[in-house]
Amino acid sequence: MSMHDQKTVAIVGGSGYAGGEFLRLALNHPHLNVTQVTSERNAGTPVSMVHPNLRGRTNLKFRKAAELDEADIIVLALPHGSAAKKIAEYEAKGRIIVDLSADFRLKDPEVYRATYGEDHPTPDRLGEWVYGNPELHREDLRGATRIACAGCFATSVILALYPLLKLGVLLPKDIIATGLVGSSAAGASASDSSHHPERAGSLRVYKPVGHRHTAEAQQELPGHFPLHLTAISTPRVRGILTTAQAWIPDGYSDRDVWSAYREVYGAEPFIRIVKVAKGIHRYPDPMLLDGTNYCDIGFEMDQDTGRVVLMSAIDNLVKGTAGHAIQSLNIALEWPETTGLEFAGLHPA
Repeated sequence: MSMHDQKTVAIVGGSGYAGGEFLRLALNHPHLNVTQVTSERNAGTPVSMVHPNLRGRTNLKFRKAAELDEADIIVLALPHGSAAKKIAEYEAKGRIIVDLSADFRLKDPEVYRATYGEDHPTPDRLGEWVYGNPELHREDLRGATRIACAGCFATSVILALYPLLKLGVLLPKDIIATGLVGSSAAGASASDSSHHPERAGSLRVYKPVGHRHTAEAQQELPGHFPLHLTAISTPRVRGILTTAQAWIPDGYSDRDVWSAYREVYGAEPFIRIVKVAKGIHRYPDPMLLDGTNYCDIGFEMDQDTGRVVLMSAIDNLVKGTAGHAIQSLNIALEWPETTGLEFAGLHPA
């Protein structure tokens, strides 16, 4: 494929945060040409009225999904449960489908039913979709035409744990992960919990048990260890900081944890191991990652007990959603993996 090939892109449901973030990244991508963005509520309105950061970057106006034309790539940024119900209509419009929702992440229809409380509309199709986590599925993504992008909390958990589970550095005991999550992860629709007087300054536990991303993480991680997730909403808009508590075998040390991360992630363009002895930036901090596709991972070990605290930070809208969608497309279409994702973040932010 020529490096100069351009692919047309239609974003369905582009008025939300995930669709808007994909649009922001795609407008800066040399091989993607966004030709359509849909929104039922905002049809006829300039895209920049809803996404004011894109003023002067695009003249597109929202249109209704019923007016969708064909495009090389159809990006579905719809509420969970919507894409799967009309997937045949979208597949008729484009060769490559990228779904940013949870509709095609889980491979087992029974697990989907247990997780989302309803039957999947097209259970026989689940096996056709590649889970959009490039660090785990790079080979599967090459040439892929159906990409099911990973959940943001799940991404932060999976990337922190995967190398250690893959290489047997953790004991087969319960792993407990807590995510401090920015408000944008809840989506663009307002609710009582997002009302400013209720949200500002609040640290609210909103999913102590039963988080839906648990099923994704258990599907993707080796070993099938018991995994327990808790999510806490924070006053930040973007970002997830996850801490995972796990235990390593007797005789293991920091060096074994380091070695596992280095072996699995040594060549990864968007994984950074952050473990610095001095200064205030010794561990991952999502503030430094706003707008970036990086996942920063750190750890600290209690040698007396064998407990290791793993830390991962991402921007939930980039590495947790639209960024790994672009990264996955780059792999699928044989473009350099970092294309359109080079932004290094801000400091101070």
